[in-house]
Amino acid sequence: MILRIGIIGAGAIGQVHAAAFKRLDDAVVAGIADAHLPLAQKAAALLGIERVFDSADQMIASDEIDAVVVGVPNKWHADLAIQALQAGKHVLLEKPMGIHAEAAARIQEAHLKSGKTLMIAHQLRWVWPVRQLKKHMEEGKLGTIYYAKANWLRRKNIPGWGSWFTRMEDSGGGPLIDVGVHLLDLALYLMGNPTPTSVTGSTYSNFGPRKLGIGNWGTHNWNGFFDVEDLATAFVKLDNGATLLFDVSWASHNGNEDGMLLQLMGTEGGATIKLDSGTLHGELFNQKIDIQMTDDEKVDERLLLCKHFVECVREEKEPLPSGKTGYFNNLIIDAIYESSKSGREVRMGS
Repeated sequence: MILRIGIIGAGAIGQVHAAAFKRLDDAVVAGIADAHLPLAQKAAALLGIERVFDSADQMIASDEIDAVVVGVPNKWHADLAIQALQAGKHVLLEKPMGIHAEAAARIQEAHLKSGKTLMIAHQLRWVWPVRQLKKHMEEGKLGTIYYAKANWLRRKNIPGWGSWFTRMEDSGGGPLIDVGVHLLDLALYLMGNPTPTSVTGSTYSNFGPRKLGIGNWGTHNWNGFFDVEDLATAFVKLDNGATLLFDVSWASHNGNEDGMLLQLMGTEGGATIKLDSGTLHGELFNQKIDIQMTDDEKVDERLLLCKHFVECVREEKEPLPSGKTGYFNNLIIDAIYESSKSGREVRMGS
């Protein structure tokens, strides 16, 4: 069976997904749609996509499409994902799952009723250091993970100032819901997907309101506005007794290299991973040891993500980044914002 994929959203991320699916033998990009039709037409010409739909509604209603990729601003994730699931389409949904946890819950409800595949596009689960580390962890080499420290501190990279990226109504937040959701998903995945029990967090906005820390991603609108955070930090307690310390920024005066950094500390060993490297930590003969991991496969993580989505559709199995994990990510993000506003710990489920 060849899975016929429709791309909703012809911007940068939609084009990335389209290019990856086109590399698979058991999938075909059968159409593309965007609220701005000329953008869809341009992307179709660039990527060799034959069908340009006049709207997302037309694509979702079409019998020519089996599954859709939803790659639009966060505000529209729930409406389009629910519409597609109710129409009998499988859905690959860009992160975050929802603009907030309530939206994610509505998506998950529609998913469970539909019987179709819903997957959240967290490609970091397939970067090579993570894939290698996961194998070591499944062999018990790290033991039980009781503490993780995750950060993604960018120094100067606010995307699309004044556009939907920096408007709370459209995005749901700043770096916390943009790149921070990747960190949360990855940390919880490698920790065994424990359930969060409490969150203490703070958010700050010291660069964006002054139009400082501007990056190159997205299209800036200098007549727009910035009402989200540019740095967030949190302490998350989990139901298995483990804890996660987490911080993320679009702009900050920090001495770290820009990029993701995740440290895992287990009873039998530890690990430090970045997007392009990984190190295992342990003790042997009463001496500290550090072992560098190496990449033997050279496979693009986006390609592996799309391949996993197709496999889950064909085999009717739950994806690794599922609706359930996406919902818990949204719960934690909401709790961080709530804790920052109230100045108090937020207990999950209370």
